[in-house]
Amino acid sequence: MTREYNVAILGATGAVGRRMIEQLEQSSIPVKELKLLASSRSAGTKLPFRGKEYIVEETKPESFDGVDLVLSSAGGSVSKKFLPEAVKRGAVCVDNTSAFRMDPDVPLVVPEVNGEQLKNHHGIIANPNCSTIQMVMALEPVRRKFGLKQIIVSTYQASSGAGQSALNELNQEAQDYLDGKNMQEDAKILPTKGDKKHYPLAFNLLPQIDVFEEDGYSHEEWKMIHETKKIMLNDMDAPEIKVTATCVRVPVPISHGESVYFTVADETATAEDIRKVMADFPGVVVQDDPENQVYPQPIDAVGKRETFVGRIRPDQENKGAFNAWIVADNLLKGAAWNAVENAEYLVKEDLI
Repeated sequence: MTREYNVAILGATGAVGRRMIEQLEQSSIPVKELKLLASSRSAGTKLPFRGKEYIVEETKPESFDGVDLVLSSAGGSVSKKFLPEAVKRGAVCVDNTSAFRMDPDVPLVVPEVNGEQLKNHHGIIANPNCSTIQMVMALEPVRRKFGLKQIIVSTYQASSGAGQSALNELNQEAQDYLDGKNMQEDAKILPTKGDKKHYPLAFNLLPQIDVFEEDGYSHEEWKMIHETKKIMLNDMDAPEIKVTATCVRVPVPISHGESVYFTVADETATAEDIRKVMADFPGVVVQDDPENQVYPQPIDAVGKRETFVGRIRPDQENKGAFNAWIVADNLLKGAAWNAVENAEYLVKEDLI
């Protein structure tokens, strides 16, 4: 008889939480009972799942009694407070926040890239940052075949990466701009809620995502550097691949874009070779026909689970170096779908 699982979604009413419900609905996971959890403010909200309506409950430690699997996207402080409680009660948790990503005892997993790390879990699995996920999806097949020496990435990150409220703020600013009003009055969240100043994103670019570290890098840039190393080499400080990042918030609702420059160890590799290994990798779709203006666009990636890559071309000045353009829905492969995909792997390998 097929085992069924009691599943809880923590942060069920948020932009990612709602998509976790949708992705779980479409997944292969046999769900016996579903619990939708959120803050007291959202308790009482009704959300659908597989033809039934579920009432969102306020999260408490005892909410996790009898739960086998937790999918979490409620913010780092909430994860730190409640996920150890869930583990204590026997649940396995897949967390979409940054709370546990750099913990050496917590696997940081993109299933297609390093799914085998799930076998080493101690109750909590971390979902990587959305911008990191799509980059390693595109570059892991290159690393396996030709070796990776260096990655230089500039991101073009959608407003929804900062949550539903940031997306709402962008929409309001755009409307005010078109109405000739002052957008500055709408800016209360971006570039990051926890910093001193806030700026409009509509018709603008913000070269700050998260707070700045002492070395001048934003925390988002720090995450991309160290998460990439941990996912690919199982060591957040691995020297074998040099990684640097510039992360920029752009006035796009959903789907991140990334301009990636990378250097391979095998200098005989051609752009066609790179194209082929990427196209053969599960979950990656190559859209690369410049002659016919075919390349990935954020607007086309919305609602899709795949990572899209195009503009693959060699650096004419440096042998073994290439450029690529990578796009993915930051709320799906960058968050909800990657979490559910991790859960599917756990179920398939009987790791819950």
